[in-house]
Amino acid sequence: MKNQIIPCLWFNGNAKEAAIFYSTIFKDTKWTEENPFVSSFESSGQKFMCLNGGPQFQINPSISFYVQCDTKDEVNQAWEGLIQGGSVLMPLDKYDWSAWYGWVQDRYGVSWQLSLSKPEDTGQKFVPFLMFTGDQNGRAEQAIQFYTSIFKHSGVTGILRYGPGENENENAVKHAQFSLGKNVFMVMESSLSHDFGFNEAVSFVVDCDTQQEIDYYWEKLSAVPEAEQCGWLKDQFGVSWQIVPSILPELLSNPAKAEAVTTAFMQMKKFDIEALKRA
Repeated sequence: MKNQIIPCLWFNGNAKEAAIFYSTIFKDTKWTEENPFVSSFESSGQKFMCLNGGPQFQINPSISFYVQCDTKDEVNQAWEGLIQGGSVLMPLDKYDWSAWYGWVQDRYGVSWQLSLSKPEDTGQKFVPFLMFTGDQNGRAEQAIQFYTSIFKHSGVTGILRYGPGENENENAVKHAQFSLGKNVFMVMESSLSHDFGFNEAVSFVVDCDTQQEIDYYWEKLSAVPEAEQCGWLKDQFGVSWQIVPSILPELLSNPAKAEAVTTAFMQMKKFDIEALKRA
């Protein structure tokens, strides 16, 4: 495996529009590719996939992206762009964890936590942020241990817990950071009433070079058999993953093979690399 985990955002037919929009919001960002299924953009070394998925799933704040900005002006500029047609989840202000921070849900439903902080603190400008709510509240630490046991070269950076009088379950995870290979993640728990939880609208793509790697991650992560389709799976916490052969974009970019490859993988649950090559 190339040790790359790529966030995938689900859109209802407007993935290209969204990818171009984000390329105007964040500095050092470019729209990188397009095919009938996916448009991608890359920002500060982080790749995002924007998928033309349809109306089935809507993005919600259960998975957001913590954006570490160098200056207050950078926070403000990103905020001004994202708030157009969006909504405020937490207003721009000074908070205990950041001198200038705000949480915004954009016009497409994607949530961004913009923070005046240094990307070198984590080595990653955009950090996926998972909020464990509802039935998953109280399972964040279990999830951290589970994920770090699966991916090589992983570890827990730190766990901050709620204390007395914080209107949350004492010792629940207030904030935690961990890494899966070179990929940094953040998590928190909330016992408040939320009308959202993990779904397929935000998933994580794991690029695999070999069938052995595909088989390994599939066996470790898949916990909901009825959710298995076209390389997608859902784990025991409700988080969706795509276990994808790294050769797939090359196969799909070949006009002579693209249609046959697409037909083949649409019939698969777990990807079979050799079958895709033969298609």
